Amino acid sequence: MKIQRCKGMRDMSPQAMAVFRRMVGTCRDTFVKWGYREVRTPTIEYMHLFTSAGTLTPGMLGKVYSFLDWDGWSGERVVLRPDGTIPVARLYAENMQGLARLFYTMNMFTFESGEGNRERWQCGAELIGAGSAVADAELMALSMEIVKKLGLRGVELRLSHAGLIKALLSRLKLTDEEQHRMFDSILDGDTTLLAKASRKSPELADLLLPLLSRKGQTADFLRKQRALLCRSIPEIRAPLDDFLNTVAVLDNLGMKYQINIASGAGFEYYTGMIFQLFTGKEKIGGGGRYDALIDAMGGGDVPASGLAIYLDRLMDRIKKGNVMSPAAQRILVKASSGISVGVAFKVADALRQGGCIAEIDLDGREADWTLEVKSTGTMTLFNRAKKQKTAVGSVDAVLKLVGGKSGG
Repeated sequence: MKIQRCKGMRDMSPQAMAVFRRMVGTCRDTFVKWGYREVRTPTIEYMHLFTSAGTLTPGMLGKVYSFLDWDGWSGERVVLRPDGTIPVARLYAENMQGLARLFYTMNMFTFESGEGNRERWQCGAELIGAGSAVADAELMALSMEIVKKLGLRGVELRLSHAGLIKALLSRLKLTDEEQHRMFDSILDGDTTLLAKASRKSPELADLLLPLLSRKGQTADFLRKQRALLCRSIPEIRAPLDDFLNTVAVLDNLGMKYQINIASGAGFEYYTGMIFQLFTGKEKIGGGGRYDALIDAMGGGDVPASGLAIYLDRLMDRIKKGNVMSPAAQRILVKASSGISVGVAFKVADALRQGGCIAEIDLDGREADWTLEVKSTGTMTLFNRAKKQKTAVGSVDAVLKLVGGKSGG
């Protein structure tokens, strides 16, 4: 009987890993050039980190992997991290202050039924200590730059706002529990409860449904409705102005977007702008503002926002030519009979210094390029494609023939 991998987990072949590493490298290089610094957090965190007010929705909490960290006498409930932002917020609250641009590459774990992925990888960035529309726009522009560098075309930027959702829900005559549940359902992408509640409040339906049910609203639509909305729902003034201010920055940057207020991302901690990246029907990234999260971690009243690029969802969408550098020449190094293996290792090391991939022959197999070494000054290079043998007297001569970087 063959031993199989766990359900919901995935292996990565050498070819898949090459794509994965190049995606991570593209994200990392872009983050660094925008002034972000890399951090790493533990895979295991305390459960209460994710159950405290303003973190994950009940829908997300129901999917976490949790267990008791037992020490023989007592224990504390811990989880495999289901999210990347919350641990970074904890890290900031414990160790930092002021403006911080941070980024990470993490795997996260959530239970998914059927064949869904239970381990997910993402690259993310957190902009902590800045609460302006420019800061929100920075993260969206950064996200779009990354997907463009990955060779993706036609990526759609969708905008929402947690503050707007909460202000609109406040007019539906719901109890605090009902309003909380509906907000969570919207952030989880389910608008069923919203539709039912709107039908029970016909006097507000004409006002709310165009905002919460209509997809693809324009900023002009919101601007034209601003006076009516602020008069009918005074609580909406601040979040609506915040939303429009950010949209104005995006317009100034020439960025295209679609407004869909009744959409979210499954995270209760969002307080302001929410954005999502789509290719067709697949969400490949997103982020938003979470101004209350650092305070919930004990770090004080610090504004913050973040983004994430979902690497798993991009693996099959990225064309390898868009993310993979031209492969280095691979050379198989064989030591002639009676030659010290140390000589072969020395030649292989010099080839690697010249930018080639050099493998010591272990099983007598063939390769596109094979270098038979008699001494460091006496070698024979065999090109299998051309069935051609060439006598060479130095590693530099080999590098010139195969296209490497010679020392001369």
